[in-house]
Amino acid sequence: MRATRSPFGSTRRRPNRAGSEKRHEVPKASVGRMTSINHVTLKVADPSAAETFYADAFGLDERLRLRASDAPSSGFRGFTLSLIAAQPATVSALFDSAVSAGATVLKPAAKSMWGFGGNVQAPDGTIWTIATSAKKDTGPATRQIDNVVLLLGVDDVKASKRFYVDHGLEVGKSFGSYVEFALPTSPIGLGLYKRAALARTAGVSAEGTGSHRIAIGDGEAFVDPDGFAWEG
Repeated sequence: MRATRSPFGSTRRRPNRAGSEKRHEVPKASVGRMTSINHVTLKVADPSAAETFYADAFGLDERLRLRASDAPSSGFRGFTLSLIAAQPATVSALFDSAVSAGATVLKPAAKSMWGFGGNVQAPDGTIWTIATSAKKDTGPATRQIDNVVLLLGVDDVKASKRFYVDHGLEVGKSFGSYVEFALPTSPIGLGLYKRAALARTAGVSAEGTGSHRIAIGDGEAFVDPDGFAWEG
């Protein structure tokens, strides 16, 4: 199941935004087509505590890695991660386990026009959306995660889309302030959303300073226009 424009995913630049003190001038890349995001690495103050939380909350596999970091960061870090499940009962089970493990509720899980879901913030500060496009259960609740989607909050969606297309990504869907890339075999999906809109969807203020505290792994090292670091 892919992310849609729902929460499962030119503004004046503020110089102190998290991880993006200024917009990077990056030349067009002459690289092969990017086809996959293998993992994301969260930079956390206490990797041991974070490992315990994520094992208890979601049971995520090698798609999520943790790295110790004391890089200053406050407020919205400019991204969210979405866990997509098959039915509301599974969303509720994952949501409840995250809260029991220590997550803070940002938006309670509830029905909406796009399906069912809610938002929590992990103790390390990462914001997670847990959602499904299904509106009815078809079986008992499980803890199965069908897909993981990374949404990057960007200042200029058109420019960031062009940057990633120049790096070999293909656009799957584009709706003005939202872009979804076509990564059909990738362990993690990728989308771009207007930063303020993404923060509003997550239930937090768009203000933030310091590091994004995330690294994206696909085998190629670069930094995008909003300061998001990719690494091998």
